[in-house]
Amino acid sequence: MQHNIPSIRLLNCPIHAITMDETVNVIDKAIKNRKQIHHVVVNAAKLVKMKSDPLLRKSVINCDIINADGQSLVWAARLLGLYLPERVAGIDLMERLVMLAYYKGYKIYLLGAKPEVVSAVANKYAAEFDSSIIAGYRDGYFSKEEEGDVARAIGESQADILFVAMSSPKKEVFLNEYKRIINTSFIMGVGGSFDVVAGKVKRAPFWMQKSGLEWLYRVIQEPRRMWKRYLVTNTLFIGRVFNAFLRKRMSFFNIFS
Repeated sequence: MQHNIPSIRLLNCPIHAITMDETVNVIDKAIKNRKQIHHVVVNAAKLVKMKSDPLLRKSVINCDIINADGQSLVWAARLLGLYLPERVAGIDLMERLVMLAYYKGYKIYLLGAKPEVVSAVANKYAAEFDSSIIAGYRDGYFSKEEEGDVARAIGESQADILFVAMSSPKKEVFLNEYKRIINTSFIMGVGGSFDVVAGKVKRAPFWMQKSGLEWLYRVIQEPRRMWKRYLVTNTLFIGRVFNAFLRKRMSFFNIFS
C-alpha cells in the first residue's frame, strides 16, 4: 500500500482518502516512471467478504492504491469520524484512464468477460479514441492451469494499463499472484464494467449513484441473481458499522467515566 498517500482504516481495511483526480495523477506518474501500481476498489460487499476470506483480504491489502467504490463507505466513514473525500467508482476510473491513454499515448489491455463482450469493448474504444491504444484483449474464461500463460501474454503485449473484468475474489487473487509476471505499470480489477461499456447492462442513473442506490438498480435489473447477495452483504455491513459506532461511543464515554 502507498504510505505517502493519506488513508483511513474502515472496518479493519485501509482505504486511501483521495479524490478521483488525485488517483489519476498518482497513476499517470507511475506509468511515466514505469513503476507498477496494483489498484483495487472496495465496497460494502467486498469488506464483508474480506472478513471470511483470508486470501481475498491478503490480495486487497497487498494493493498499492485502495479506493472506496461505494457511496456507503463514504457515509460510514463520516459516521465513524473518518474522512473520505469522495467515492472513486471503478468504472469511472477506468473511463478516465482510457481517455488518459489516448492523450498520453499509453496502451491498454482488456482481460475478462465473455468473448463477444470484451471484443465489443475493444472495438468501442478503438472507434471512440484510436485503435493504437489497444495492446490486446482476451476473455476471462480460462482454467487455473492457463493463468500463467495468460499473465505472460499480457506482459509481452507491452501494455501500460491492464483492466481485469472478472468477479471477486478471482480477479484480486489472480492479479496478486501474477502481477510480477504481468509487469504492467498499472493493473486494476473492474468487475462487471465491460458489460456496461458494451451496452449489455445499463448503469444506474446519476442520482441513484450519488444517493448510494446503485445496488438497488442492479437488483431491479437482475433480481434473481442479486437480491440475496445485497440483502445479506448490506445487512452485515450496516451491522458492522453500527457496532463500530457503538464501540467508538463507548470508548469516548469511558474516557470521562
